[in-house]
Amino acid sequence: MANRLAHETSPYLLQHADNPVDWWPWSDGAFEEARRRGVPVLLSVGYSSCHWCHVMAHESFEDRATADYLNDHFVSVKVDREERPDVDAVYMEAVQAATGQGGWPMTVFLTPDAEPFYFGTYFPPAPRHGMPSFRQVLEGVWQAWSERRDEVSEVAGKIVRDLAGREIGYQTAQLPGEEELAQALLGLTREYDPQRGGFGGAPKFPPSMVLEFLLRHHARTGSEGALQMARDTAERMARGGIYDQLGGGFARYSVDRDWIVPHFEKMLYDNALLCRVYAHLWRATGSDLARRVALETADFMVRELRAAEGGFASALDADSDDGSGAHVEGAYYVWTPEQLSEVLGDDAELAAHHFGVTAEGTFEHGQSVLQLPQDEGVFNAEKVESVKRRLLDARAERPAPGRDDKIVAAWNGLAIAALAETGAYFDRPDLVEAAVGAADLLVRLHLDERARLARTSRDGRAGANAGVLEDYGDVAEGFLALAGVTGEGVWLEFAGLLLDQVLARFTDPESGALYDTAADAERLIRRPQDPTDNATPSGWTAAASALLSYAAHTGSEPHRTAAERALGVVKTLGPRVPRFVGWGLAVAEALLDGPREVAVVGTGLADGATRTLHRTALLGTAPGAVVAVGAAESDEFPLLADRPLVDGEPTAYVCRNFTCDAPTTDPERLRTALSG
Repeated sequence: MANRLAHETSPYLLQHADNPVDWWPWSDGAFEEARRRGVPVLLSVGYSSCHWCHVMAHESFEDRATADYLNDHFVSVKVDREERPDVDAVYMEAVQAATGQGGWPMTVFLTPDAEPFYFGTYFPPAPRHGMPSFRQVLEGVWQAWSERRDEVSEVAGKIVRDLAGREIGYQTAQLPGEEELAQALLGLTREYDPQRGGFGGAPKFPPSMVLEFLLRHHARTGSEGALQMARDTAERMARGGIYDQLGGGFARYSVDRDWIVPHFEKMLYDNALLCRVYAHLWRATGSDLARRVALETADFMVRELRAAEGGFASALDADSDDGSGAHVEGAYYVWTPEQLSEVLGDDAELAAHHFGVTAEGTFEHGQSVLQLPQDEGVFNAEKVESVKRRLLDARAERPAPGRDDKIVAAWNGLAIAALAETGAYFDRPDLVEAAVGAADLLVRLHLDERARLARTSRDGRAGANAGVLEDYGDVAEGFLALAGVTGEGVWLEFAGLLLDQVLARFTDPESGALYDTAADAERLIRRPQDPTDNATPSGWTAAASALLSYAAHTGSEPHRTAAERALGVVKTLGPRVPRFVGWGLAVAEALLDGPREVAVVGTGLADGATRTLHRTALLGTAPGAVVAVGAAESDEFPLLADRPLVDGEPTAYVCRNFTCDAPTTDPERLRTALSG
């Protein structure tokens, strides 16, 4: 019999709809039920492509005896962290404060007032590695609750008070300047791994936003060290197993320092951010590898993540059927020499050498993750392409990993920006069309008549959860990129509607600090607020970026002021933890550069000379430059006002900080003006 999750839209919650556990979704009703019964709440938070979430579900939540105990003694609440990042953030902060670490699945025990009192992540079905079993934890928590409830309530109250004390003491800080950005670069240099690229040790995550900062810093200052760290890291990742050498696209992270063995799930946000990074690296260096990876990653997103209604699905699972009915991590992606021989015959040896497949294997059970250990130039390119094609066809016959097909607004915003720019740079109108399709879906389905965003949708139906700050910031970022690429001012208008919401509902009017949830959102035990960039730009820095670009497009003083006030956090965090404020640092680079405002006036994008100037403008490396294109005297963009053609020719105007260069009809002069 299905439980209460059967009516949810989240694929993760639906995976638990047939559990014997009597799950509730996060709702007032669940806590009312706990109050009525006088029992604690078990909060279990995960997401659909999380390997250990599946393991714990199989071991404990599908087990009838465990479920019976849970149903008798607790109200059990299941949350998809991708649908409710606010719930996840508030309780994850408590878990990390109490235990020094966090992760998913997250297991938290709450009072009926939603106050946490005991924490953990994965618990095994039997005691091991010094960990109690899940059943022991449940029995211990129930005993404390039934015999020492006053003590439990006191602990819960203290935890909530401690969390309230962690509010960011944010004075309207000064702007980050040359000094802070130089210190951030120095800090990154100290943590850089010169042998392997990337920062820190294992596990290694793709540092997409830090790479954006390094590229922008190089463009603005000419720093060769910044460019080299970006270029070498990008190359090492693209040659490693973290990159899918057959189908394109990146896995979530590498379990080792050498980028060889990935944690195999593929997330939309990683691929959107990295697609854009590689496109920007190509723009800065002309690297063939960067061009190939940008296009392959874009093609991967469109081919494997695009949903029928136009947006992009959230993720592909790490696990899949290994052919024997068992769900195994990486089964879809790994190869043995024997499997290469079956598919390729005489070409198997070449493939093994090219992709680093060995008899011992680089993964488990003699299997290897494909990588590019050699320099590609050594091989017959045509032969390698033929090998890749045949391996890809053979892989397509394997059982595919599951897909989490809910549409997350923020991540679709990131994908729109990446696909629009990649399509424009490499003359791939199909990619720009895919970006427009996703943007149309967000406007049609996620945006209501009051310009409020729904966080998710699925199968053409908007979810019930309100958008958080990152949704408004990242979707506005995507719309602004689309406006610059397509010359359609409607996307600038939509970005403005979203950013007005940021000013009205997410910003502290006193300090300019930003909150992750709106002032009128559901009240949790505290209002989440995290300015650090982790797997994605924080809502705080995403909003700052979009506010700054919008102000450059429109000259709006309130948006510019809000961006500057928000960037005070980068002055504080940039020198101290540069790896965790990469997007904030990238936005600060744009601020220091202006950012520049480029208007291209012509006779429409069908005209070759107008198109050449427009493309030259988009390929400028000046950090955060905004581009408007349209007919002379068009009212499509504010930047086009009072900008005539020169001698009847398409003309570009470049301004920064209220000062404009002389207009030019010469693409070379425009290129020089925008080369950082």
